[in-house]
Amino acid sequence: MTRSLVVMRHAKSSWKTNDTDLDRPLSGRGTRDAVVAGQRLAGTRFDVVLLSPAARTSQTWDCLAMAGVHADDVRVTDDLYHAWTPQVIAVLNELPASAHKVLLIGHEPTASDLVLTLAGEDASPVRARIATKFPTCGVAVLTHDAAWEALAPGTADLVAFEVPRG
Repeated sequence: MTRSLVVMRHAKSSWKTNDTDLDRPLSGRGTRDAVVAGQRLAGTRFDVVLLSPAARTSQTWDCLAMAGVHADDVRVTDDLYHAWTPQVIAVLNELPASAHKVLLIGHEPTASDLVLTLAGEDASPVRARIATKFPTCGVAVLTHDAAWEALAPGTADLVAFEVPRG
């Protein structure tokens, strides 16, 4: 059975704040971009949504949900904040077999490295674009034809990449 993993970098955060990195909110542009991303994904139901504990990832998810994206299970996962790709893959390997469509909202440089690592060495223009830059609010879609515990480097197909802007 094919599984889908949507990897999204949080929307643009505000630097006009005295908040810690963990508490930094979205900027006005970030909110607008996240709403547009939600409109593009509207009607999608994710089995699991994984968020880092950073405020900007939760706020990005809130904008997606307001625009019509649904989830059966939303999880804030400390292992996604300041994580390296192997840590994130370990989190994904623990997903339940019942999860077929998963959204992960995280940070750079991990988001691009995760996507490129899972997709392997194909020479597609989409892969090259992600390798060059994975902007805020960027959304990459991968598919995987095995169980989550079998997800490993080179085992997914990169099928789409978009950077919604509001």
